[in-house]
Amino acid sequence: MPEQHRGPVERERHPMHALSSLRWKIALTTTAVCCAVAAVLGILVHNVVARQIVGEVRKAADAELDHALGHYEYGTAHGDVNSSVDPPGLPGALRALVGRGQTGSMVGEQDGKPVMWAAGPADGKALAVWIPFGSTRDRLRDIDTAILASAGLAAGAVALAGLFLADRISRRLATTAAVARRISAGDLDARVGFPAGDAEGPGRSRDEVRDVARALDTMAASLQERLEAEKRFTADVAHELRTPLTGSLAAAALLPEGRPKEMINNRLKAMHLLTEDLLEISRLDSGVERADLAMVELGRAVERAVEAAGPTATVRVVRDTMVLTDRRRLDRILANLLVNAHKHGLPPVEVTVEGPVVTVRDHGPGYPPELIEHGPQRFRTGDPGRGRGHGLGLTIAAGQAAVLGIQLSFSNAPEGGALTTLRLPVGRLPEGS
Repeated sequence: MPEQHRGPVERERHPMHALSSLRWKIALTTTAVCCAVAAVLGILVHNVVARQIVGEVRKAADAELDHALGHYEYGTAHGDVNSSVDPPGLPGALRALVGRGQTGSMVGEQDGKPVMWAAGPADGKALAVWIPFGSTRDRLRDIDTAILASAGLAAGAVALAGLFLADRISRRLATTAAVARRISAGDLDARVGFPAGDAEGPGRSRDEVRDVARALDTMAASLQERLEAEKRFTADVAHELRTPLTGSLAAAALLPEGRPKEMINNRLKAMHLLTEDLLEISRLDSGVERADLAMVELGRAVERAVEAAGPTATVRVVRDTMVLTDRRRLDRILANLLVNAHKHGLPPVEVTVEGPVVTVRDHGPGYPPELIEHGPQRFRTGDPGRGRGHGLGLTIAAGQAAVLGIQLSFSNAPEGGALTTLRLPVGRLPEGS
């Protein structure tokens, strides 16, 4: 099939929740990292403080044990009620350690209260002392609560800061994405316009989001300049060719009848049609075209347009309706689609009207993937022969459809063949028109 196109009229929509999710992902990631760091630091602080505090209590218990062993050795009373030989509450692990002739200490309970035990061998028995450990345990619990509270406050503060920074980034990215969509929709005047900021230097940080926005603005400006140059070139070439072609056609009419005259006239007429197409495209590009809207009975309008177009096609009106359109421009669109279908497709060519939707289908090889993906482009037929057509028919059809507000899409029918769909706007003329 012929011309490659710039994409269907219905454009892909990018929901804003994609950038919102990015904002929350950054905030949650920052919070998770902060919580992980706080947990690691909390565990380290807990271990160090607990080791120091418990070590002090253990040292005091060992000192009491040494004092008690000294008194036991000399047969004098220790004087402290918190010492005894083979007390019933002595932990089994500590009793076994003393049985091997060693001394040791550990946290346990005595009369249901937490204590620090210290025990050593005394005449084959276990001499043990114990000192209260409840206040130490409460102190460790208070330290753990303070660590958790500090970690929670730090995580909350970091989460808020991360959310604020992520929100700034996502908003700027959303602005850049919105401008990119406007540019892809044809608004080449759209710019992000972020301030340039301070000049970058060895000691200055870079703003990657601003760099992306500035690159997009530069790309849009360059693209706009190229398209404007292309439009001017197209218009200039068409205007420059029109006058000599008119003179050539008049001169060819004076040639004697015969095959040479017929061949010259055919080529001159083809050049004349190309020039008129170029002029029409230049007018469409400049945005000066205005539709002469009127209420039209779509089914009858399509039947008359197909009949006037010349190439044979069948028209089927499933459901007729009134639409607000410019009949002359609609005829131009349908004529170009029918010529394209007969030139690059195979019969039968079918035109169907169902409400405000008109479809034109042939039974040929179908549109090439490039045309379906990118849309019609001038001077690119998509035909391997490169000699059949100049690639302007579908481009003009797309341009006229844009003037009329018609949604024009190109696809291939499931059963084979190129399928072009026109969705006309349904409206009413203003009162008094």
